[in-house]
Amino acid sequence: MADSKAKAKEVNKSAEIRKVASSMKAKGEKPRPVTIIATLKKQGIEVSSPQVSMVLKRMGFRPQRRRKGGKAAAPRAAAKKIARVKTPVKISVDDLLAAKKVAEKFGSADNAIKVLEALKRFEG
Repeated sequence: MADSKAKAKEVNKSAEIRKVASSMKAKGEKPRPVTIIATLKKQGIEVSSPQVSMVLKRMGFRPQRRRKGGKAAAPRAAAKKIARVKTPVKISVDDLLAAKKVAEKFGSADNAIKVLEALKRFEG
């Protein structure tokens, strides 16, 4: 019998959030979770911020998204400057074997690449 009385005293928190939000909207105030939580706390009802936010979202009281102002066209202009990739050069197995021999002479592929880059700078 004590359980039925406890259930009768329980309140529907979502319904209370909706009531407070509707009354705030009628007064011309923006229903915000912080103010709703404070109002319900005065009535002895404890609710969490995410719960209030979800109820407000379902009611359609979500805040409008703010657009970032300014440089929306800048990334598009940068995209046009990207150089096209050249068609890949066909490399044969003989070329790979020759490159392997060069890499062995310089100790590693990294050293061979550094030497070839230096040679490329001198060639101009």
